[in-house]
Amino acid sequence: MANNVEITILYDFYGDMLTEKQRDFLNFYYNDDLSLSEIAENEGITRQGVRDAIKRAEAQLYDMEARLGFAKRFEEISERMNEIIDCADKIKAYNLEHDLSREVNETTVKIKSLALSVIE
Repeated sequence: MANNVEITILYDFYGDMLTEKQRDFLNFYYNDDLSLSEIAENEGITRQGVRDAIKRAEAQLYDMEARLGFAKRFEEISERMNEIIDCADKIKAYNLEHDLSREVNETTVKIKSLALSVIE
């Protein structure tokens, strides 16, 4: 299952760099949950041909990630943004609890909104 999630994430980042056939096969296999045999029958090729095409496409996705690192970098940015959101929530809660500043409250809301816009 973890491999499926990893492939779909890499596909989101690098799918446009694959051939149309590779994209189709990965979509059929991972998104439409078709078996190799079903894809082969629909495409008029052998099951082994489908498997080889999918494995080559997967290898290309992993290679692109190894070279470019976009998915890893996005994950790191998302983690940092979530930490920023948590800090903003803590500041807001403290501020409200101690009746300190309306401006601080509004600023924490803005920080949280900006951080969410980066990761969504």
